[in-house]
Amino acid sequence: MITLRDVHKSFGPKAVLRGVDLTLPKGQSMVIIGGSGTGKSVLLKCILGLIKPDSGMIEVSGAAAQDRDAFLAQFGMLFQGGALFDSLPVWQNVAFRLLRGSLKRPKEEARAIALEKLRRVGLSAEVADLFPAELSGGMQKRVGLARAIAAEPDIIFFDEPTTGLDPIMSGVINDLIREIVVEMGATAMTITHDMRSVRAIADQVAMLHDGKIRWCGPIAEMDHSDDAYLSQFITGSAIGPIESVR
Repeated sequence: MITLRDVHKSFGPKAVLRGVDLTLPKGQSMVIIGGSGTGKSVLLKCILGLIKPDSGMIEVSGAAAQDRDAFLAQFGMLFQGGALFDSLPVWQNVAFRLLRGSLKRPKEEARAIALEKLRRVGLSAEVADLFPAELSGGMQKRVGLARAIAAEPDIIFFDEPTTGLDPIMSGVINDLIREIVVEMGATAMTITHDMRSVRAIADQVAMLHDGKIRWCGPIAEMDHSDDAYLSQFITGSAIGPIESVR
């Protein structure tokens, strides 16, 4: 569904991506792990077309990313901080893409879809006319998830989906993500530091280190890898080839 070949990106003298090769099969859930500053967010932004790579190729479902409208129509996105619009009620946040642009629906239909997606993530119709500031952090994250799936995208991106949530709510969000991805048959790509999320939602895991994919494979093989970088990261050990910043 997504293919990256020899993708490079630098900012001035700092090389962030140094030749990323990665393939995400259709219908699979891939989680990209790696330390802070390793380029996970830059990689995601390159796939979305928010940042232009210096070189290399990115293909989504066989179509080049230059066909931007068709390209973006395939995506749903759950942002790290929720990124809800404070001035819009919850249902309009969820139906944002359905109220404008090429996916525009009649207002009544868009609201009905929003209510159904809210129900799918465990929120009642009573929250539809509230504003984001009136919701807890966990509820805001669920609204963000409802918005990500509102237009029935083929591909869903999750950027640190459990950041700022307590362990119980993190588990709830992880379970919802897994259920929805399987239910929709969607292709999913997640970037996270949270190993609980990795184990809960991944079919495939890729480790990004020093601007390249250091390891990639099925989640079942992750704990048995002999790659010292991967082992250090998943165990959280201070001892290993990954140098900590002091």
